[in-house]
Amino acid sequence: MTSSLRGKRICVTGGGGFLGRRVVAALRERGCEDVHVVRKRDYDLVKGADVERLYAEARPDVVIHLAAVVGGIGANRENPGLYFYENLMMGVQLIEGARANGVGKFVQVGTICAYPKFTPVPFKEDDLWEGYPEETNAPYGIAKKALLVQCQAYRDQYGTNAVYLLPVNLYGPGDNFDPQTSHVIPALIRKFVEAAERGAPAVEVWGTGAATREFLYVDDAAEGIVLAAEHYDGRDPVNLGSGQEMSIRELAETVAAETGFGGRIVWDTSKPDGQPRRALDVTRAAELFGFRARVGFAEGLRRTVEWYRANRPAAGSAAGG
Repeated sequence: MTSSLRGKRICVTGGGGFLGRRVVAALRERGCEDVHVVRKRDYDLVKGADVERLYAEARPDVVIHLAAVVGGIGANRENPGLYFYENLMMGVQLIEGARANGVGKFVQVGTICAYPKFTPVPFKEDDLWEGYPEETNAPYGIAKKALLVQCQAYRDQYGTNAVYLLPVNLYGPGDNFDPQTSHVIPALIRKFVEAAERGAPAVEVWGTGAATREFLYVDDAAEGIVLAAEHYDGRDPVNLGSGQEMSIRELAETVAAETGFGGRIVWDTSKPDGQPRRALDVTRAAELFGFRARVGFAEGLRRTVEWYRANRPAAGSAAGG
């Protein structure tokens, strides 16, 4: 079946990053030939002048906005102002530019961090406004959630076809393994691989291990985003996830086994767990545009560990693009 995106001029912000590369590849597999990969070295999207130049030069029919300033719990605690400002300004200016330039469709990729700290599990999209996000990543989550308000407001006033997606924690080959900014899976892979090689007796992990998370393989996330760009034109936010919840303790034990680490796992309970539980209701994505995750966690983790072992010199920060 021919993609509805074929023949369109498509801008993918953050298109050189971890998720962006997969989205660009998925578009090209569908026969989309005019894909503009927007990288920070070419356009600083925090600056209004660069956003205006992007629209003037690329003249897109569709914008998929993936670019973000992101990190794990530690990075969020150290950079709350930066994460709020830069994520908000990029999105606000890009959505306004889409309106001003008559862009046919704008796909805003949000974050699971926008949900309230104590959202009932599984997270339903209608629960998004039922409380304040978990404190360590609230500035980032609120900045992204504000863009949902903008998408809906612009749809109501200007008829802008802006859709909003809420992906859960992503992982996979090519992830960011920088210990200062990485998320939990790449951070654990790096710790356990290095500990196994040193013969270390123990590895220290943040928190109690009791918090739960859901993870989505990066290629599945890219497929969900492109399916939404093709088939979804609604105002309501849509979760993208796998539907599988696991504790951080179970995750750490699984990563240790996959990397060959046989020592002890020591939990640093002085460090925060972050949000107590995260798991999504993924029925809306299946019903509205046919998205279901395909890669199981065991297989996805194996691929990610293999990639890290083979690419360690290049496995620094891959998230920006």
